[in-house]
Order: sequence, then structure tokens, then C-alpha cells
Amino acid sequence: MSVTGEPAKGEYLIDPDRSVISFTTRAIYGLLRVRGTFRVGHGKISVAEPATASTVDAVVAAASFDSANAERDAHVCSADFLDVDAHPEIVFRGERVDRAANGERVLRGTLTVRGVTQPISLALHRVGGDDQELVARATTRIDRYAFGVTKAKGMTARYLTLTLDVVANR
Repeated sequence: MSVTGEPAKGEYLIDPDRSVISFTTRAIYGLLRVRGTFRVGHGKISVAEPATASTVDAVVAAASFDSANAERDAHVCSADFLDVDAHPEIVFRGERVDRAANGERVLRGTLTVRGVTQPISLALHRVGGDDQELVARATTRIDRYAFGVTKAKGMTARYLTLTLDVVANR
């Protein structure tokens, strides 16, 4: 992500080929680190004036879960976890940008997983751009129990750390 400066005000479409959501979590009672990705299906970022009024709408294909282990991936996509047949999309709606106590920008919004919507905050570590492209990196921690994904307690960690690397174009 080489674009520097502030992105111009306006609408940007998320480029699914250049955007990725990485995750880390633990399995087997915390002994094994699991890493993987989700793919962003599509979305829109609206950079507003003031910047605090900026919004994001993004859709992730739940079946894009990829941990490089086909058996685990199939299980996570099953009704035990993401239930991708009944809930094919994970939806994020960013509603506003605030400043955290440490001065960092935070995108506040909602995340819908398996039909359950919960508030979420993304720490914005990097936002840059120009008049044609916007790049951003953000992180958050997700409590899967808050979304009703409670299978395999202990065997599979409760929390996932997500890192979002997003590229969007005019």
C-alpha cells in the first residue's frame, strides 16, 4: 500500500482483489495458533467532511474463510460455526469515526454474523490515499460468542483478532 496523503472526499468502491481480512485465533485449548483469511466481496467507503462522518459498507462472503486446512475450513463453514448455507454474508456497517483516548482513530459500526448484529470498533492504524485511491489498515477483536457462535468451547478460542487491509478506488 504505497498511496500516501489523505484520501479525497467522496465515494470509493472496495477492490476485492486487493483487499483481505486476516485473522488469528487459538485452537486445541489454546495450544495451536490458527491463521487465515476472509475475502471482501464488495463494499463502499464514503469519505465525508468532516472525516468523523465517514461511513463504510462492506460485505464478506462467509464461505471465503480460509485457514489452509480444508477439513477445518469446511467445519467452520458448517452449521456448527458460520452456517454459510443459511447466512452466506458477513456484513459490516461503519457509521462514524471517533478519536480514542490514545488519539487513535476508531471506526464505529455494526457487524452482522449469522443474522446477529453487534456493535464493533475498528482501530484505524493507517488511512491514506489521493483523489483516486484509498488504502486503510484496521484491527479489531471479535467475541464469537456474541454472535451465537458457541460450538467447541475450550477446543476453539472465543476471540479472533482481525486485521483488515483494504484498497478502494473511485
